[in-house]
Amino acid sequence: MSEPSTVTLKTKLAILSVGLLSFVGILVETSMNVTFPTLIKTMGVSLDTVQWLTTGYLLLTTIVMSTTAYVLKRFNPKPLFLFAALVCLLGGILCWIAPSFPVLLTGRLLQAIATGISIPLMFQLIFTNVPRSKLGTYTGMASVIVSLAPALGPTYGGVLTSIWSWRAIFVGIVPILALLAILGAINISGEALGVGDKKFDFLGAFLLAVTFTSLLFTFNNAGTHGWLSLNFGGWCLWSIVMIAIMVTYALKGRRKLIDYSILKLPVLRLRLFNYFGLQFINIGLSFVLPLFAQTVLGASAMMAGLMMLPGAIVGAITGPIAGKIYDKQGPTMLLTFSAIMASVALILFWLTTDHFTVVLIASIYALLRIGFNTGFGTAISDGSTRVPLPQKSDQNSMFSMMQQYAGSIGTSIMSAVISGYEIHHTTVTGTVMGSKLDFILLFILAIAILASVLRVKRLEAAQH
Repeated sequence: MSEPSTVTLKTKLAILSVGLLSFVGILVETSMNVTFPTLIKTMGVSLDTVQWLTTGYLLLTTIVMSTTAYVLKRFNPKPLFLFAALVCLLGGILCWIAPSFPVLLTGRLLQAIATGISIPLMFQLIFTNVPRSKLGTYTGMASVIVSLAPALGPTYGGVLTSIWSWRAIFVGIVPILALLAILGAINISGEALGVGDKKFDFLGAFLLAVTFTSLLFTFNNAGTHGWLSLNFGGWCLWSIVMIAIMVTYALKGRRKLIDYSILKLPVLRLRLFNYFGLQFINIGLSFVLPLFAQTVLGASAMMAGLMMLPGAIVGAITGPIAGKIYDKQGPTMLLTFSAIMASVALILFWLTTDHFTVVLIASIYALLRIGFNTGFGTAISDGSTRVPLPQKSDQNSMFSMMQQYAGSIGTSIMSAVISGYEIHHTTVTGTVMGSKLDFILLFILAIAILASVLRVKRLEAAQH
């Protein structure tokens, strides 16, 4: 297959339809974060339980994404898209009418299946239909879809929850999903690359699902029983065993859920860590900040949501600009700037926690979003150039999978830290103390991201 030289209108509309389906799925995910205090009261569940609306959603999305290296080669794009749109629509209706928490969670899990398909499909359409000279621009716009939705979600959810009900979150997306299904059906085309004689790796998918789930339950137990509890220790041991089994199978198994050989490329590994780390920070903050605003500052769901809006707007502007700069100058400057900005914002969050106001949080968050959107699309764009076309679906699946799991494990750890403090302190005190530690942990991660960027720079300098 030769590289395309132009991007047709039909291709643009195809990418748009899949991108907007992804946007809706992620928008609703973080919209639910500002409804947690309301749901805790109305449905009689704890923070540890209600956070599974985010954690469980992201976990299943991750598991579905782990299969897309195979699925994208096995099935044509159009039927995959239509299946995802239908499942998302059904999940939205189920959440809308949910009489209890288990039904609400079931609806969210259906929507997780849709998002798990749509995000990799969006990037696959870009990587196979957009010329390399425009790759940064289009991937930058796609990264805005993936990253703007989590930032807009609290605003969308907060406004609707305040003026009507949390159920309005799902009422608003139903007609949009119907229109997207029609747009995609008209414009999406193309044939799958094919899988040859390869069979789907059911055992690999099972081991990955059990390992990822085990890690989440590990941190959930830390929040429920404490970091020094036997429950947490037991789950830690179990998770270590599962990681060892999964890695052994990935290295020695005959079937491959994903072609893990691409991880032998040092630069690709480091770009994957960069991508994972930025999303961990992004989703982690989208959980902590609205919770802090409502629990400690007494802000309404609407105010907690609007607090995130300036950062969302700044990020939406930054992403495409960063993509154009990448097309002209490459990734190094952008990724270095991204990591530095994220580090500065996180240290400011930590130093000013005791003096937080809604305006101060919004201002620092806007700085964070500049850093995030500068590096997020750049990391996956540069990663995609490191592998040949037959392995792009593997690279795409791996990056998409780890990006979603970053959000899942990020939410779980951030929640566990706060819940752990709330065991021995009041809710307000526990939230303040837990948030401070969360900011420190995220700052350390941002420094590690900066180190990975500088490591790539040294590797490439040595090659020349």
